Amino acid sequence: MSSFAFPISFFLAASLMAEDELPIDPAEPLEIEPPLLIQEIPSRDRAPSTSEVSERDPERIQIALDSAKKSAASGERLFRSGVIAKLEAENRALKVVRLESDLANARLEVARQIVATRQSRFDAREISQSELETVKSALVAARNEAISATARRQKAELDAALLNLSRQKKLLALGSGRKSEVARAEEKVAALHEQTK
Repeated sequence: MSSFAFPISFFLAASLMAEDELPIDPAEPLEIEPPLLIQEIPSRDRAPSTSEVSERDPERIQIALDSAKKSAASGERLFRSGVIAKLEAENRALKVVRLESDLANARLEVARQIVATRQSRFDAREISQSELETVKSALVAARNEAISATARRQKAELDAALLNLSRQKKLLALGSGRKSEVARAEEKVAALHEQTK
């Protein structure tokens, strides 16, 4: 019996001493804070600003687009096999649409620069009217492609925002979501609706 009494008394004494070391105020933080399990991840698929697009090279965008298309193609297969989430597969597809829009806008900018240089050469009587008309028609084609690519991008981003809003509402209804996330999703949808007007 005494062999059990000594360890129990030692344990009680140690727990009483440890109790004195803990902070009395519950608002006072402990010396060692556990890491947060859920952390905000910065968006990897953020849309580049217009200044980034205008400075970007069409060849680089084309390389990124080819890579994104391969990633999007494998994304659906990976989702079906359970490797990645549906949201990740959707983000991969959205990235392709964004890069296509960036590429069309970069090509439009290049076409504008070519027309400007050819116009100055035409004014200096270095090239003929037909050469100038050829680059101007290429500019019109590039402008039309940029307009349609921008419209596809806006539609894809609006569809993605509406899908996210639907998901956030379902999560809130199940008790796993937050009202702030639903409000943020609603604000994004409203902002995208304003852009498309």
